Amino acid sequence: MDKFMKNIVTIVIVFFVVSGILILAQDNAPRPETVSLSALVSQINDGQVKKIDVSANDLSIELTDGKTEKSQKEAESSLTETLKNYGVDTGKLAAVSVDIKTESGTSFWATAILPFLLPFLLVGGFVWFMMRQAQRGNSQAMNFGLSRARILDPKNKNKRITFADVAGSKEAKEELREIVEFLKHPKKFLAMGAKIPKGVLLLGSPGTGKTLIAKAVAGEAGVPFFNISGSEFVEMFVGVGASRVRDLFKQAKKSAPAIVFIDEIDAVGRHRGAGLGGGHDEREQTLNQILVEMDGFETETNVIVIAATNRPDVLDPALLRPGRFDRRVTMDLPDINDREAILNIHLKGKPLSKEVNVRRLAERTPGFSGADLANLVNEAAILATRRSKKEIGMAELTESIEKVILGPERRSRVISQKEKEIIAYHEAGHALVAASLPNADPVQKISIISRGHAGGYTLAVPTEDKSLHSSAYFIDELSVLLGGYSAERLTFGDTTTGPSNDLERATALARGMVTRYGMSRLGARTFGHKEELVFLGKELHEERNYSDETAKMIDNEVAKLIEDALARSSAILTEKRDLLKSLADALLTRETIEKDDFDAMIAGKPILPFDESVSVSTKASSDAE
Repeated sequence: MDKFMKNIVTIVIVFFVVSGILILAQDNAPRPETVSLSALVSQINDGQVKKIDVSANDLSIELTDGKTEKSQKEAESSLTETLKNYGVDTGKLAAVSVDIKTESGTSFWATAILPFLLPFLLVGGFVWFMMRQAQRGNSQAMNFGLSRARILDPKNKNKRITFADVAGSKEAKEELREIVEFLKHPKKFLAMGAKIPKGVLLLGSPGTGKTLIAKAVAGEAGVPFFNISGSEFVEMFVGVGASRVRDLFKQAKKSAPAIVFIDEIDAVGRHRGAGLGGGHDEREQTLNQILVEMDGFETETNVIVIAATNRPDVLDPALLRPGRFDRRVTMDLPDINDREAILNIHLKGKPLSKEVNVRRLAERTPGFSGADLANLVNEAAILATRRSKKEIGMAELTESIEKVILGPERRSRVISQKEKEIIAYHEAGHALVAASLPNADPVQKISIISRGHAGGYTLAVPTEDKSLHSSAYFIDELSVLLGGYSAERLTFGDTTTGPSNDLERATALARGMVTRYGMSRLGARTFGHKEELVFLGKELHEERNYSDETAKMIDNEVAKLIEDALARSSAILTEKRDLLKSLADALLTRETIEKDDFDAMIAGKPILPFDESVSVSTKASSDAE
């Protein structure tokens, strides 16, 4: 309705503007002077008239000096006869060009009827415009319940994605190749009495490539791909989501064989009856319609539903039963080989320096998802462009890793010399403890340049991917986390707020060892039960399933783990106090120490002297950025 009123106001404004322009044009235009027939005769006798145009009884007169005049002759007689009656000189009249224009029937009827017909035409046009707006509103209302799925045409080779474009995920690809075979050769399976699976549920953390591999299935099979998000079904009006589900499956069946991809299905597929609303709200009706449509597939209908979620624990059991989502494919975070393959895909076509070592990048990015790696490469390309480089170098790629993990550098942050010294000893303490313990992750880089909320950081990355962690690893990790705290207390005799995050992580790790992993004297037990409310989708509180006496024992065990780790880190730093000072001094001078130089210092070998001119120029360029 608001759009309709805007159109009306626009038409009225345009009408008044055009009318005003025409009126002004008419007012400014020179108007011919009206003269009498006697004056016209006098002008003809004086030789002042060049041309006379006769239209019915109207006379348009053009004088020899270019001026125009108008007059009117008698209706009963011709122009020549009228002028003779007024005493015109026949010889002079013969020198005047007389052009008689006969009025056509069309112009006559237009002149006679148009003034009466025009108001009716305007009213009719206004009514037609209003009817058109009303029909458009009805059309939009009718389309409100139609599916808004985006269709990817398999014939469009520019947007077609295949398994070759998806690095890693070998097990997921093998599982989904059967789906491709079902779509390509359904009769082969039906002849064997096999039923085509109706649904595939993709499970995995955000950024692991669930949407990408779903598109790859459609690209491999060469079938239409209907892509819609779970949130696009849900509207304010009850029943709209169910209507869109019906329309989506209707379109898919017409285009069969086809794939329907529902991203973030947990938006509509959450456990029914667990929310605050009743059983007739919009989300639950939408879910009911999805269940009915998946059950209603005929055996011969080659439509497969692929859904993706990172919260399978909140899905309704009716969605997960056989006959609906028959298969579940887990998309894990990529391992080192997969990360190398993913980086090669994203680096393809980009100008790379010869020094770039993709394997080393893969080693330094454990826990990165495919989306994180794509972001890493993009950040490196942006950084190389800002530095006016023609190629992406290893320096830009390694810096992008730190940017993705911790955020951009904050070189403009003003830090006093005293705080800078505290940060240097803090980070040197982390690194030295990590290098002294056999189960700790090796240090890749130390920096006192502020990034994000961190005043400095120590980057320690495992040499290989780990899915299982031992008690010995956790004990060493506790000592590394408390290395910064120990270094501050040992060097300055006091502590600051700097280790707050380290203490928080160390306490959480120690409590997890006691209550979740059975890595304490309390034995092979877990303590506490995490309770979740599905409609909120997050953890609210932890239910205590143990006594107050056990709680005291848990606190004592956590405290003992922390105290032992603190004593171990303090002992290491006390023994290697000279090396701690050397590391801190090098950090104050260099601001950053890479793995090779750090390993050399730990081994007691000399390192290359620091070039301050290079540092100043680098810092100036960074500040300029």
